[in-house]
Amino acid sequence: MVNQKTIARDVGFTHEDFAALLDKYDYHFSPGDVVAGTVFSIEPRGALIDIGAKTAAYIPIQEMSINRVDAPEEVLQSNETREFFILTDENEDGQLTLSIRRIEYMRAWERVRQLQAEDATVRSQVFATNRGGALVRIEGLRGFIPGSHISTRKPKEELVGEELPLKFLEVDEDRNRLVLSHRRALVERKMNRLEVGEVVIGTVRGIKPYGAFIDIGGVSGLLHISEISHDHIDTPHSVFNVNDELKVMIIDLDAERGRISLSTKQLEPEPGDMVKNPQLVYDKAEEMAAKFREQMMQQQQQAEQVTSDATEEVDIPSASDDDSESGSTVEE
Repeated sequence: MVNQKTIARDVGFTHEDFAALLDKYDYHFSPGDVVAGTVFSIEPRGALIDIGAKTAAYIPIQEMSINRVDAPEEVLQSNETREFFILTDENEDGQLTLSIRRIEYMRAWERVRQLQAEDATVRSQVFATNRGGALVRIEGLRGFIPGSHISTRKPKEELVGEELPLKFLEVDEDRNRLVLSHRRALVERKMNRLEVGEVVIGTVRGIKPYGAFIDIGGVSGLLHISEISHDHIDTPHSVFNVNDELKVMIIDLDAERGRISLSTKQLEPEPGDMVKNPQLVYDKAEEMAAKFREQMMQQQQQAEQVTSDATEEVDIPSASDDDSESGSTVEE
């Protein structure tokens, strides 16, 4: 017969033994760790989460999302298991503070860095404006569009609620800077429909000592002072006025920098016509542009021919020459 007292003695397990066992197998959690946890109690302004620690961890409502949350139930459900970021170490009650917002924040920066690397165009709605520009949200992150990169005739205040195509100018997580450009996105989209050598109609929107800014279908191109005429020009003001309509030819498209370079000089039938008789230049614009494109094509063909000539195969000794030498040696 089995001794009942022996069994009781062998399996005896005190509270001290249980505490020691917990200490032995306890997980050590540190701020910055990402852990799995299960929601087991939703509070009015937060939730208690079981992550395997001695005491339930707590996530406050402000840490539940990168976006505004009015009630915990908008984000979490009872018995739901998901990832949590450990925000702070244990307090005096041994409780850890968790965050979902930090995980979303890190992944959002990773995503925008990827989008910037791909030179992607994103769309976002303006939610506010200030003296410097407009504010948007990209992947939940707050982004800024400088006023100089907003390409619209509307007052900035009227942009609130409007969705804009945008390009990334700066993505800096360390400085929490996300800067975007509406102008670059428009220029790229416009560039996809433009070609070097094409004649377009534009309107003078601004004049500087170094040239005139021409609006061509909603995007701005620069007509540099050196590209106005073959004749010397002291200032663009001597040729143009703001709101003048004119024909210009595209001579360069720089999508990476969002710049369009224009010329009227290349459209002059005779050097100086842009100063002496601008209307003649506009009347002959398409004809002169066709000649320009023909010259470009000839130059391209010549360059390709030079490259082809330089890469022609050199004369390599044939195998028969080697054989004859080896054959004479055998005969000797």
